[in-house]
Amino acid sequence: MNELVAQVREFNRDWTRLIGALDYAHRLGTPHSLPEARVLYELARRDVTAVLRLRQDLDMDAGQLSRLLTRAEAAGLVRREADPADSRRQLIRLTGRGRSAAALLDDRAAEATGVLLGTLTPPEQERLAAALRTVAHLLGRGERPRSFHLRAPAPGDLGWVVQRHGALYSAAYGWNASFEALVAEVVAQYAGAHDPAREAAWIAEYDGAPVGSVFCVADPGDPRTARLRLLLVEPHARGLGIGGALVSACVRFAREAGYRRMTLWTNDVLSSARRIYEAAGFTLTGSEPHTRFGPPETGQHWQLPLP
Repeated sequence: MNELVAQVREFNRDWTRLIGALDYAHRLGTPHSLPEARVLYELARRDVTAVLRLRQDLDMDAGQLSRLLTRAEAAGLVRREADPADSRRQLIRLTGRGRSAAALLDDRAAEATGVLLGTLTPPEQERLAAALRTVAHLLGRGERPRSFHLRAPAPGDLGWVVQRHGALYSAAYGWNASFEALVAEVVAQYAGAHDPAREAAWIAEYDGAPVGSVFCVADPGDPRTARLRLLLVEPHARGLGIGGALVSACVRFAREAGYRRMTLWTNDVLSSARRIYEAAGFTLTGSEPHTRFGPPETGQHWQLPLP
């Protein structure tokens, strides 16, 4: 925790220097200080703003805000008026001069940010955007998207499936490299010689990044049986219905491909996955203890008829 605190503080110091936030007195080469610029930015977002709403949005001391508004009014940037619905409340609106000042600040901020981002390649820009969304979600500063979509694997996704299975299951359950090797074997067989008419894979994408996977492959010993393999949902994307959607896509494909049944093998420790399988109609047909991945586990066989 202490190391993370230090990293966040160091990032904050670097970031404030990078975006010019330390240019306190003359923001972006204008005569406005950083607090004055913040007030102009907020007022420009709407035609008229209640002083109380402005103070809450800025999280600013009432005395400081009052002094800033007084200076802005004296400079002809804002106009105060009484709220028609409640004369005790004040409303603030930008004058024409004030809107011009806010627009200049906005244009210069956009230009400076564009120059900064222009040093990045398109893939790097996508990574940055995803990282910023992740930070906002983790710190509760942005709404969590509810939508996701399933798609076929793109270049790099199959490697991601192997890497994420290995990393997540090691962290959560202490599984060793034998599990990652098993995943790599399944993925390699699929990538090297799958029949698109009878085998398929899906990647769940959420907030611009892959967060889940599932594979439908043929049972090598029975042409009438399909096997569901490598169901995965990233922890931060759980609770959105992604796992159920992946399993449904897999079952639907198997049914349309003409399979008579679908089977899967899992472990009893994976309780969330089991609930998804049960909801899809799978039933438990057998179990056995094993230590294939290091710790003692109980493997489970599940089956679903496909009429």
